[in-house]
Amino acid sequence: MSGTPNSLPLNITSRRITTRRGTLRFDPEHPEHSAVSIKIDASNLWSGEPDRDAHLRSADFLDVEKHPEITFSGDKVELLGAREYLVRGDLTIRGVTRKVALKVTYLGQWQTPWWEGGVDKGPKTRAGFLATTEINRHDFGVSWNSPLPDNGIVVGNIVEITIDAEAILSDAPRT
Repeated sequence: MSGTPNSLPLNITSRRITTRRGTLRFDPEHPEHSAVSIKIDASNLWSGEPDRDAHLRSADFLDVEKHPEITFSGDKVELLGAREYLVRGDLTIRGVTRKVALKVTYLGQWQTPWWEGGVDKGPKTRAGFLATTEINRHDFGVSWNSPLPDNGIVVGNIVEITIDAEAILSDAPRT
């Protein structure tokens, strides 16, 4: 997951959070019956600048000490095209939950090797997805800012979120 708030008059800065876990119910033949639930470890936020990362983890922004996870859960799927969907659900940041819609592109499925403990467990099926949305950070209680000359601000209100996800088919029986 990455987020890009519009910051400074000519600067767009990306941040990444790479530790996540979740469940996905997905049938490419019937994507309208899909459901997703993900938990993202906000403490693993990375922008490439350690001081900025520490500030983003602080109470001024994500407040990861009190709210270590960002979550999304959705099961309302609208088909936009053969491989494009709108997934509506609940996004929680800083303990605040809001309805959002993710525009999702299904990238397909493929087989990859799978090793555990040095043992080849055979191939696993993976599926790829790219999702995007925009949120207003103030809706989630993220309101810190600092004024700049000429009415500039350090952090814009709109955050563009991109989720690049890979799901691995579980061997567990379906319930």
